[in-house]
Amino acid sequence: RKVFPSYVLVEMILDDQSWYVVRHTPGVTGFVGAGSSPIPLSEREVSEIMSKIGKDHVKAKVEIDLKPGDVIRVKSGPFEGQVGPVVEVLEEKGKVKFSATVFGRDTLVEADHTELEKI
Repeated sequence: RKVFPSYVLVEMILDDQSWYVVRHTPGVTGFVGAGSSPIPLSEREVSEIMSKIGKDHVKAKVEIDLKPGDVIRVKSGPFEGQVGPVVEVLEEKGKVKFSATVFGRDTLVEADHTELEKI
């Protein structure tokens, strides 16, 4: 049975680029929220919805156009401006591990793929 027919739950980092992509996705006609901005659900609300949906829900696969060895620049987040090579792509989590210089040392960092751009 459908819990929320015609609704899609999206987990994302809400920045200008991701918001643009969602707003301009074919078939998207509106958002739950006041005015032009969506209202995020709390962790509790998400848990309640997911428990009602059960194991039958469909989770969209994230496709990340990066591969180990690609050089990226962090465009937002705590490592903004860092440049480094991709070490691992974690598509199931929507994350990318890359090498960054932190306190003068190469450090393995994990970031959401939407925070990165290939250079």
